[in-house]
Amino acid sequence: MNNKEQTVFMSSEMEEILISTPLFKNLDKSEFKIVAEVLKPIHTIKGDTVFKEGDTGEDIFILLSGALSASGLQSDQTQRWLFDIFPGEFFGEMSIIAHEPRSATITASEDSVVMMLRSLDFYRIITDNPIVGFKILKAISIVQNQWLDQSSKSYSDLIRWGEAARRRAITDEMTGLYNRRFLEESMKERFSNSSMNFRIMSLLMMDLDKIHGINDRYGTKAGDIVITVASEIIRSCLRPGDIPARLSGDEFAVLLPDTDKDDAVKVAERIRENIENQQIKVPASPGSSETTVISTRTSIGISIAPLHANTTEDFEETADTALRKAKELGRNRVEIYD
Repeated sequence: MNNKEQTVFMSSEMEEILISTPLFKNLDKSEFKIVAEVLKPIHTIKGDTVFKEGDTGEDIFILLSGALSASGLQSDQTQRWLFDIFPGEFFGEMSIIAHEPRSATITASEDSVVMMLRSLDFYRIITDNPIVGFKILKAISIVQNQWLDQSSKSYSDLIRWGEAARRRAITDEMTGLYNRRFLEESMKERFSNSSMNFRIMSLLMMDLDKIHGINDRYGTKAGDIVITVASEIIRSCLRPGDIPARLSGDEFAVLLPDTDKDDAVKVAERIRENIENQQIKVPASPGSSETTVISTRTSIGISIAPLHANTTEDFEETADTALRKAKELGRNRVEIYD
């Protein structure tokens, strides 16, 4: 340790600080005196190391004054800051209890005084004064449980934040459907994993008929409402394992795993009919607070793999060709690639 261990007179002010720390606050004055007699002060200068990660040691420390920081070694061998230690806080308790190597490097952030309770003195207290030892062990347990609770909460938050980030990366923000990237990755995965035993799948490509006319007459807010309602209808017509995606604007696609031509047509017709029959409340005109009810329609093209395609690119192209055919034949209809 880059520090100086000294025997110094413990003033009443120092005693008050120590006896109010989480480690000793449940001790009465006579009990604290038993501990105070064996505490060793260590004076550290800014930059000094109290101990290093991986060091052996079974002593517990209490910061009396100053400030310390804990850091850990990363895989690239650089030190990463973990947390700060402030007056009254103790550290090193897991080594004194579990005899584990130090889990972090502790460094003085400024000139500091650290009180050390040696392991031999600690266990002597437990043997000679079991009530005092029990109170100290209980204090350690309480702080450890608080730390674990906080760590668990932080971990749960991390998982939640990570899951939220993952959802943002694969979903369309406005509709909640998957985005094009996720759809294409899902198709690529199925094509790449299916060379030995190809499982049939279908792709629906669709867009809403004449959505631009709705935007022009009722405003873009109305167009967004129509797109959102259509998205909800598409989702409601599918199985849990199906993959609906919004490609852009009013363009959608649905990947239907393990679905042949007949079943794909049934799904597409169900979507088409439900969208056509849906009454949608939108602003009566751009910027208006009044509302009116309108309806919309959709055209859908279908491609079947491996019948029509053996790659993601061909799958999309053949489904898009079928969609163009549906539009050319009058819209609001389902067509299969041929």
